[in-house]
Amino acid sequence: MDWTLFLIFLFSCGAAAATGAAFKPGRWYEALEKPSWTPPNWVFPVAWTLLYLFMSFAAARVAVEPLNAYAMAFFAMQIAFNTLWTPVFFGLHNTRGGLVVIAFLWFAVAGTLFTFLERDLLAGLLIVPYLAWVTIAAALNFEVWRLNRHAPMAT
Repeated sequence: MDWTLFLIFLFSCGAAAATGAAFKPGRWYEALEKPSWTPPNWVFPVAWTLLYLFMSFAAARVAVEPLNAYAMAFFAMQIAFNTLWTPVFFGLHNTRGGLVVIAFLWFAVAGTLFTFLERDLLAGLLIVPYLAWVTIAAALNFEVWRLNRHAPMAT
């Protein structure tokens, strides 16, 4: 394991996480109708911290493998869409736009999972919780959009 690579990937995940600090949910999100199964607010930073650690560890393992170009491309794509979702959803208050971004994110994470599995079993397995979380987040995003689609700020 190359720990320098791990730190590089962790910093890239940290840049994505920084959008969460820049675009906090705030009063707008609190005022939205949400499904009963919405996780409590404390779950989100805990889950994302673990997911970013798993993703960084997995990426560091795959980065040194031969024929890893597609795996690294999918990783780059997913971290880009991951970074984009928060400003679209929380920054622009655009629940429909968030749905579009999270759909691309879901496919990018699925691509990361399958290409990582081809290179390193453990790395691929470390992406499984991320895909599960993004699946839940997409369902939550959809429900928030559906429940608030007629509200003036829920575009």
